[in-house]
Amino acid sequence: MTLWRIRATVADRPGFLSVLTASLALRGVNILTVQVHTTEAGAVDDFLVDAPAELTAADLVAAVERGRGRNCWVTRSEAQGLADQPTRVLGLASRLVRDPDALGETLRTLLSADSVTWRPHPGQDGPGHGAETMRLPDPDGGSFEVFRSAPSFTPAEYARAQALVDVAGAVARQAVDRVTLVLPDGAELAVRPAVPDDLPALRAMRERCSRRTLHRRFPAGAAPATVRLRRLLAPARGVALLAVTGGSDGRPEHVVAVANLVAEGAVAEVGLLVEDDWQRRGVGAALLRRLVAHATRAGYAALLAHVPADNVGMIRILDRLCPPGQVDRDGNLLTLTVPLTDRYAEPGLTAVPPAEPAPAGTAPVDQTSATADR
Repeated sequence: MTLWRIRATVADRPGFLSVLTASLALRGVNILTVQVHTTEAGAVDDFLVDAPAELTAADLVAAVERGRGRNCWVTRSEAQGLADQPTRVLGLASRLVRDPDALGETLRTLLSADSVTWRPHPGQDGPGHGAETMRLPDPDGGSFEVFRSAPSFTPAEYARAQALVDVAGAVARQAVDRVTLVLPDGAELAVRPAVPDDLPALRAMRERCSRRTLHRRFPAGAAPATVRLRRLLAPARGVALLAVTGGSDGRPEHVVAVANLVAEGAVAEVGLLVEDDWQRRGVGAALLRRLVAHATRAGYAALLAHVPADNVGMIRILDRLCPPGQVDRDGNLLTLTVPLTDRYAEPGLTAVPPAEPAPAGTAPVDQTSATADR
């Protein structure tokens, strides 16, 4: 017996798959696994089969066509093809968590591609796929172009590949966003992405904030309840960054600031809450700079910030980092719209804001430390 992979398009109608499998069974072909890819042209069925040794690829194609299959593709397979597909994809995702730089090779393995080429820009067509070529964004900038002569790519394969790209991007952002801030007054804070387990520490910080501080962060009403705080810590799209003290030498960790970026469509909303004792020390500027960098890396067109008119500090920080292109006023509430793509990127390129020089007398910015502005 010999292992083969067979892919064919079948009319997405009741009974048509059974006709194809019956045709294979008449030739003594045993179907080991099957995956169904839904496409506009019909259901693309991907089989791993065990066939009698005397059968050739032409025999299998003929059996598929007799079973009303079309666009048939057949190739020999190895024993590793018996691996469960979800298990295989999870294994590749686990590899990316350990080594996000292996994204190109992981995509080649996932898609059994002929080649994977990195490009320094997304390309005019942007992400997507055709019959032989798939284009995927690189979380660090640029894009991957995946080529496979046969079989044709399907939407399901593109979705799997995009999911692995998202894993690599999340891991890379976790690494980039873990830094130590050295404030102008010499104090040090750790900045890291928030996790759901940070909820008690965030509630404790909220209790330490004055009513005035809470109103400036949540001008629409009272400070949010636990359910909303939990959503702010883990937005469906976006990121939440915490500035914390302690956490080393056995000292408990205390959250002193939280910055949120919550995306909806091409626009992302930013919010910032800094504990009273840590205000006017550069913490807010440092966190917002990281949110702007995150938003431009992710390709959002603009940032929104809803700010009370008397929150002069927040307005000045935003104006210094990325001056608003539009300001709308509703009573005492200002809505600042900050365009990102047009401001920082050339057409067709992912936006990246220009680097700002560090203030004199402060520590340099690198992967493990960053200096807050005044």
